[in-house]
Amino acid sequence: MTNLVEIRGLRKDYGALAAVDGVDLDVVAGETLAVVGESGSGKTTLTRLLLRLAEPTAGTVRFDGADLATLPPRRLRKVRREMQVVLQDPYSSMNPRLRVTEIVGEPLVTHDPALRGRRGRARVRDRVAELLDAVGLPPQVQDRYPHEFSGGQRQRISIARALALEPRLVVLDEPTSALDVSVQAQVLDLLAGLQQRLDLTYVFVSHNLAVVQQIADRVAVMRAGKIVELAPAGELFRSPSHEYTRSLLDAVPNPDPRLARRRVSA
Repeated sequence: MTNLVEIRGLRKDYGALAAVDGVDLDVVAGETLAVVGESGSGKTTLTRLLLRLAEPTAGTVRFDGADLATLPPRRLRKVRREMQVVLQDPYSSMNPRLRVTEIVGEPLVTHDPALRGRRGRARVRDRVAELLDAVGLPPQVQDRYPHEFSGGQRQRISIARALALEPRLVVLDEPTSALDVSVQAQVLDLLAGLQQRLDLTYVFVSHNLAVVQQIADRVAVMRAGKIVELAPAGELFRSPSHEYTRSLLDAVPNPDPRLARRRVSA
């Protein structure tokens, strides 16, 4: 197994508060690593540091062996193509005045100035059509605006945008929390299929352990800026070793009241 990301001694202070406090973590190429914890646990700050959207107070983040903090601007720009993000609320992450072809095509135009002319626009439309097809949307939606879509469709558009530059790593920050349960399942199936087909690596940030159980290979549990438990998903859900992890699992609703009563009395 090859590590795509290596995090060592990572810390981020905001005044007297350590939002991320001495984290060591590897992300293996091709896996889905879930980062879970309650609100304020530090999981979103950790992913911002991973993507170098924030500067660490201490520690290092290496992507494919390169220390992101020391990369010159041109090299960092190239690495950014390989690290993309899908945010929690697909509507707020889209410009409502732009059509889908502009939203999904924006990364292409940003990283390749040759695509900004008339010929470039035709190539962008062709590529956007491919990306929309990959996420289960017809190419005809290119000329529509975000408000014309359901929440699940908007998240598919967000995923298409994240895939535009053919990344190796995709950070999924609560990508299903704004969706109802049936749509969540569809989006999770889509993500799993894309990962297998495109050889993607996922960092999946969530507070929803029921969702994490469906998609994760390994789970890192964060509390107060620290990773308190890291284990393969099956092992963690069968036999969590940390008290905080057990409390998170106990809080997951159980659809069978008999099992729920048994868990309380255990």
